[in-house]
Amino acid sequence: MNHQSEYPPESASDDPIRRFEELYQRHSREVWATAYARCLDSELAMDIVQECFFRLWRQQEAGEEIQNIRAWLLRVARNLAEDYAKSAFRRNGTQSGMVMNAIRTGGIGPHEKLERDELFAQIRVVLDELAPADRELLTLRYALDYDSPQIAEALGIQVAAVHMRLSRARQRLAERLSQHGIEGAS
Repeated sequence: MNHQSEYPPESASDDPIRRFEELYQRHSREVWATAYARCLDSELAMDIVQECFFRLWRQQEAGEEIQNIRAWLLRVARNLAEDYAKSAFRRNGTQSGMVMNAIRTGGIGPHEKLERDELFAQIRVVLDELAPADRELLTLRYALDYDSPQIAEALGIQVAAVHMRLSRARQRLAERLSQHGIEGAS
């Protein structure tokens, strides 16, 4: 597939900025999910989305042809998130910055907030222990509410493989939660 087929039909817009905005609307959520699955930080994932689309804009401005824009964006997002993870490890040791920070919440008492923050921190530690592929699958399924065909399309695999991988990822997550003594989260 060439990059022109990913753009809306020419009748929709001959304006390159409008076509670029339409690409952003079409792919930004999936790019964010890919980044988030790798780094477990929603703000960083959004920064990665912006960087991915900035790089796409530069590529297109330079006249470089991208055969499959969606695949290109997802690959760039994975690479940027993995680069960040490597640098975060050097800065923070074995714990990511996200694990060390409290999760901001509102509308609950201090005691409930502390308990919830501790549970979320434990779950984030467990998620961080999972392979990036497992985190990506679980994020697509549960954070973005993708169904199996959507996940298959996003990852470029068969629906049957999605079912098998998702089942195994859930099993590994449940085992990790149990190992950490986290009750009721699995």
